[in-house]
Amino acid sequence: MRLPEPTPDAVADLLDVLDLTCLGEARITVQGAPGDDETDLGESTPIVFVGRSQKQTHGRVFGGQVLAQSLVAAARTVDPVDGVARPIHSLHAYFVRGGDDSHPIRFVVERVRDGASFSTRRVQAVQYGRTILSMGCSFQEPAQGLDHQDPMPPAPDPMDVPTLADALGEHLDPAAAQFFAARRPIELRHVEGNIYVRPGRQRAPRQSVWLRARGELPDDPVIHAAVLAYASDYPLLEPVLRRHGVAWRDPRLRPASLDHAMWFHRVPRADDWVLYTMASPSASGGRGLGVGRMFTADGVLMASVAQEGMLRLKDS
Repeated sequence: MRLPEPTPDAVADLLDVLDLTCLGEARITVQGAPGDDETDLGESTPIVFVGRSQKQTHGRVFGGQVLAQSLVAAARTVDPVDGVARPIHSLHAYFVRGGDDSHPIRFVVERVRDGASFSTRRVQAVQYGRTILSMGCSFQEPAQGLDHQDPMPPAPDPMDVPTLADALGEHLDPAAAQFFAARRPIELRHVEGNIYVRPGRQRAPRQSVWLRARGELPDDPVIHAAVLAYASDYPLLEPVLRRHGVAWRDPRLRPASLDHAMWFHRVPRADDWVLYTMASPSASGGRGLGVGRMFTADGVLMASVAQEGMLRLKDS
């Protein structure tokens, strides 16, 4: 069976998900675990946004989506200073709970500080009165300074790497095929071959993936940064699984993202080909760490990423 071709609606749907509605300033409290006291978010009056989720086969919100929406919410509270915009340069997030993809998410943004060069924000993504993601992020006005980067490692041309439609078509049932190939707004091409159905041939804790949005994005740096953050969550734990000979569809696997950090070094672009190189320096205690770098096709290092995830096997 050949996978269905992706539709332009996938990117339009992602852009709609990132188009948050601002509810204005509001005092709000966020509950902890049952039995805990409610915790106030602080002295400053937060700005609240709301957005919907993409439907998933398992009913849980995709972590990369909440990450991207939180970035957009924070960025929309950072005004230009003397006409100069402050793009995001870093984010650090914790995935606190799983989200419900049928229920709206509120994004509560605290304007922690606007300094001479940097603006700091804190975001809590909330459902049913409980935090599902907590993120701190920082924005900086453009500046000159020391400049260097690691070179992009060798990689085949993205057009020489099989698409998921070519690589997976004969291995998946129609529902899974629709999810992997047609509904995802990000095109992924695994240089070493994907591990969705079967483990990789080599147990090496590293991989490279070419990726891009499946359609043209608006000329808005916030959207490009958000889409890169969204895409970065897809494969970052795969080097851990490769090292241990585990595929995503292994029935023993119990995965969950725990945290996510991202540093934007240069102006991001998410609708051109991006080489995402990843490695795992360590796995222990039921957790695995993935680190990655995102390069433009001509070798410019745009971003660095790190994520730790829970990767438990049911019988271990």
